[in-house]
Amino acid sequence: MRKLALWFLAIYQKFFTLLGYGSCRYYPTCSEYAKWQFEKNSLIKATFFTFKRVLTCNQLFIGGIDYPIIKCNENKNKLQKISIKKIKVKYWYVKKENNNYFLLKSFEN
Repeated sequence: MRKLALWFLAIYQKFFTLLGYGSCRYYPTCSEYAKWQFEKNSLIKATFFTFKRVLTCNQLFIGGIDYPIIKCNENKNKLQKISIKKIKVKYWYVKKENNNYFLLKSFEN
């Protein structure tokens, strides 16, 4: 189901964003926000937060920078063995509070 949602988002980003280019009031755009949510959260949470974001993307709300917030266990992200090769970082986790993190995309990808 998650792959299907990501596939629909890819189609939307490829073809339909050209019609309303520049109309999103947030950074990252609503479709990119949804993509990050579906990659890192459960299907129910991602759907809820995506709908909430899309509903606030209009003239009645200010907009601005709104990164997805995800929960993750700190022990899960620790490296198990050291590698010398160069790694590619897709997302950066910036700690907010407790086990909540802001999700930031790396610009090198």
